[in-house]
Amino acid sequence: MDERPASADKPASGPSRVGTLRQIPGGVWVLGCVSLLMDISSEIVHSLLPMFMLAGLGASATTIGLIEGIAEATAPIVKVFSGALSDYLGNRKWLAVAGYGLGALSKPLFAIAPTLGLVVTARVIDRIGKGIRGAPRDALVADITPPALRGAAFGLRQSLDTVGAVLGPLLAAAIMLTWANDFRLAFWLAVIPGALAVALLAAGIDEPARQAGAKRVNPIRRDSMRQLDGAYWWIVAIGAAFALARFSEAFLVLRALDSGVPVALVPLVMVAMNVVYSLSAYPFGKLADSTSHVRLLVGGLVILGVSDVVLAYAVHWSLLLAGVALWGLHMGMTQGLLATMVSHSAPAHLRGTAFGLFNLASGLVTLISSVIAGALWDTIGAAATFHAGAVFCVVTIVLLLARPARRIEARS
Repeated sequence: MDERPASADKPASGPSRVGTLRQIPGGVWVLGCVSLLMDISSEIVHSLLPMFMLAGLGASATTIGLIEGIAEATAPIVKVFSGALSDYLGNRKWLAVAGYGLGALSKPLFAIAPTLGLVVTARVIDRIGKGIRGAPRDALVADITPPALRGAAFGLRQSLDTVGAVLGPLLAAAIMLTWANDFRLAFWLAVIPGALAVALLAAGIDEPARQAGAKRVNPIRRDSMRQLDGAYWWIVAIGAAFALARFSEAFLVLRALDSGVPVALVPLVMVAMNVVYSLSAYPFGKLADSTSHVRLLVGGLVILGVSDVVLAYAVHWSLLLAGVALWGLHMGMTQGLLATMVSHSAPAHLRGTAFGLFNLASGLVTLISSVIAGALWDTIGAAATFHAGAVFCVVTIVLLLARPARRIEARS
């Protein structure tokens, strides 16, 4: 049998290029706007938090890497259970509301934190909230979107999410400039868009009705897991390898600070990354509906590797911005694509579980990669962290091309 990578071939059919945005269900737009508001809230905090821990609380780069890794690993662990629970209950919206609510409630803890201990607590609570909402939300996008439009739908949601990631650091920089680098005030103000996100999701979307007479089945029992076939697990493995090549974005912030960028302007580095990410997520998501997924993944890894090399040698702000922009481009090429691949490979009644397991594997590897990045930073230097990232990109490309899987068709 001639084997091809999963979803590598063009689909048999897809939406016309004209009017794709109009064909995307309104619920996807609502979910995108909810993500936008929550990302404003989160990025106000995240664009300042590495500097706050380094300058305000005396943390080392290794400690920051460990904290970020633990936080980023927490969310996918929770996603497994929230995704499976959404499959079992047949209800995704209210789990997502609970997750967004927990994320909003974590923000005041950053503002009052006197030590790293409370920062870690707040960061973990925030990521637990992300874990609760992530898999049900992604499964809900797949539930309400026709298969031929899912790449565009995931790309649109990610693009709107990333608009929030642009506005958040901009607001953080404005707050720092206006109120003389007052980290804690910025963290208090981050509560506002988070609360608005929860309200919009609660009032703005209706979940598809559960099929009449549908029996509740434990989605993580053995016979259910057998319905997730080899093509799905290949995608999980690729996502984990990707996470090894892409460590926490906190190191982009530290690289900017290390390059001599003034503290108040460091959040603008994340703005540059997220502008590119936002502009590229929807076009590449739409492209994923009609072209080779593997080629897009390889392209994204090449861009990430180049970004790492540029950032390793960034001694001037122009090189720093170029590297950060390339990082944003690789995110736009790959994040919606990986979600689309997961949604295509899993049956509808196991989508929440499938997203949860995928994110669990990626998150645990992110913990490892962030700890490695922090240790390299402290023992050898910033350049070594990014050189290692480039090496992992090459290894991931080799793995991606060396183990092709059978093509899969999108599932309704």
